[in-house]
Amino acid sequence: MGRHLKSQKAHDHSLIALFNSTPSSSSSSSSSSSLSSSSSSWYAESIRLSSNPVQTGSKVSHEAEQAEVTENDSIQCMGFMNDIGGGSIMEWKDVENRCNRNMDGKITETDIKQTILLTASTNKLSLTHEEVEDYTALIMKSVDIKNNGYIEISQMESLMKATLSSKTLLSPTKQVSAALGKNNVHNNEFCEVVEEEPMSKAEVMFRNYWRRCWIVLLWVVACIGLFTWKFVQYKNRSGFEVMGYCLPTAKGAAETLKLNMALILLPVCRNTITWLRNHRSIGYLIPFNDSINFHKVIAGGIVVGVILHGGTHLACDFPRISESDRSIFRQTIAADFGYHQPTYVEILLTPEVGSGIVMVVLMGIAFSLASKWPRRGSPVLPVSLRRVTGYDTFWYSHHLFVLVYALLIFHSVFLFLTKNWLEKSTWMYIIFPVLLYTGERIFRAVRSGSYEVDILKASLYSGKVLHLKMQKPEGFNYRSGMYIFLQCPQLSPFQWHPFSLTSGPQDDYLSVHIRTLGDWSYHIYSLFQEAVLSGLQECPKLYIDGPYGSAAQDHVKYDILVLVGLGIGATPFISILKDVAKGAQIAQRDNSGLRECSLTKGPSKAYLYWITRDQNSFDWFRDAMKEISNSAEKQSVVEMHNFLTSVYPEGDVRSALLSVIQSLHHAKNGIDIVSRTPIHTHFARPNWFNIFSRLARKHGGAKIGVFYCGPSNLARELMKLCTKFSTTTTTRFSFHKENY
Repeated sequence: MGRHLKSQKAHDHSLIALFNSTPSSSSSSSSSSSLSSSSSSWYAESIRLSSNPVQTGSKVSHEAEQAEVTENDSIQCMGFMNDIGGGSIMEWKDVENRCNRNMDGKITETDIKQTILLTASTNKLSLTHEEVEDYTALIMKSVDIKNNGYIEISQMESLMKATLSSKTLLSPTKQVSAALGKNNVHNNEFCEVVEEEPMSKAEVMFRNYWRRCWIVLLWVVACIGLFTWKFVQYKNRSGFEVMGYCLPTAKGAAETLKLNMALILLPVCRNTITWLRNHRSIGYLIPFNDSINFHKVIAGGIVVGVILHGGTHLACDFPRISESDRSIFRQTIAADFGYHQPTYVEILLTPEVGSGIVMVVLMGIAFSLASKWPRRGSPVLPVSLRRVTGYDTFWYSHHLFVLVYALLIFHSVFLFLTKNWLEKSTWMYIIFPVLLYTGERIFRAVRSGSYEVDILKASLYSGKVLHLKMQKPEGFNYRSGMYIFLQCPQLSPFQWHPFSLTSGPQDDYLSVHIRTLGDWSYHIYSLFQEAVLSGLQECPKLYIDGPYGSAAQDHVKYDILVLVGLGIGATPFISILKDVAKGAQIAQRDNSGLRECSLTKGPSKAYLYWITRDQNSFDWFRDAMKEISNSAEKQSVVEMHNFLTSVYPEGDVRSALLSVIQSLHHAKNGIDIVSRTPIHTHFARPNWFNIFSRLARKHGGAKIGVFYCGPSNLARELMKLCTKFSTTTTTRFSFHKENY
């Protein structure tokens, strides 16, 4: 916990000493911009907020009747703050001169309250009336040593300097990480860290991608081999005289389609993948984290195969058959058509061609609705199309493949120019994957039927986030980083949606956080909103299926963890942090730190960087953050950092007062004023280069796993930094991305 203020008689020098001993803050970004709104509109908004009635859980900036500053004074003050928007903290004296109502160089409580009000609204922060009063009193007690009822502007400037002079790259959470490893049973000081030379870019690329490369290379070689085999086979048959190279091309593509229609089912056999993932020797060779990506790659191979197979048949083979010389037709392929040369239309009406066309249409519908924009109901699409898109449409349309596989078997029975049963090998390719996938679906249906869960607690947060705390079924075991599927029969008995578990493996309950990003999540939120209002007397019935492994489950492979989450993307990492903190507690209790370290079981340190643009987002995981912070306080194995991007960077005049209040309040109470947890909140975006530099210096020679969940634009930046610092330092960074 931050050091408490022990005396109110200390002045500038004691303040500097105090702040140098408290957790430091982030200098996340040096850039800032002026407010887009006008001064008058800003003031009107602050009055609107202050005049709203106080409701349970609601935030207001201040009550209007207690603001003794005139509107013109406020507009003048705010206009000046906008003018010097990116200015340094040294210009704060000018700001206070403008905001000082009496223009006498003395800042009263009323002046401070009004400035807090203006600063909070400028940075899109919400404060209660009590918080404004407390922060004002905190500043007055810290500076007004003689109880004059006012403070000098010079004193305020000294307070600013004392606070901001202690700002460094990142602030350890509470004193959870102040020692950065002192008395830490998992710390690297107990382990021998082998210093290695920096890796070349080629080595980094090979280390990161060799699993993907050999799998994809094997798949490509298999497709090329099958295509070549059938191409050569049909090039030497009599039909080649009629259709030329179109025939072997179509048949070669057909053979790759058989393989790909079998392989595409394997990456979605979730139970099998989760079971295989737990076998380290198999998991070392096969990149299970990329199963969905491989599923998409195979789908691309199917599209290419369909174009080659169907296109050459329709545009080349069939016209040549119907228009070929009769004598050549009789000498070559007449027996395959009952010695009747068909017209183009007659060929299209045959069972094999008709079934093939229907398959292509069904696959086209399923593939189109599985693409990114239709699946997520993108606003880029026309309104008429948005009504028939979304996850529900994607889910139901994918079940068209039940018909596709049935037609595929039917299609293979009437193969064009193939009479030998052994050559009708489609069933040989697909029988095992189809049986495996069918068995998985049956197993999931039976298991989920026994996993009806009782709702212990349901909480609704801003941003339409639903937190569900559920009873843990007997025998339900999982590891941190796993996820489950939820089904609500009241909405649909067929829809299952994945959510990361935010409870720890040692907890006696299961918890998930659901944000309304689609139609199903919107409806489930609405159902529980009604249930919460009724006192949870009639909760919707829920079934769960799982658990299933994910990329985050690989955190046990690394010495150090770096967990980066944007917004709701922090959910996969809450369970991991709980697990790491709990493991450290158990290790210390059993006095087994040296043993655990020598066996390299689990990470010795975990860093969380949570970035959000809305202050209310901190409500989502407030209880979990407090729990993790308290449990990890003595072990110093968890270091958490919150970043609020709506606030101007530290050092910007528009957030200067917030920095002062934040440091004073954390030093006295150990609670951050923004997140209202022990975790320090940094302003603006993180400086990732500085963060990676610090990690590389602190953990030289260590293997650091960087796990990210969020939009892909930041993923590219983090991946580049992992490569850069792995090639220029002795620290090994490995990047993992959760599907978002």
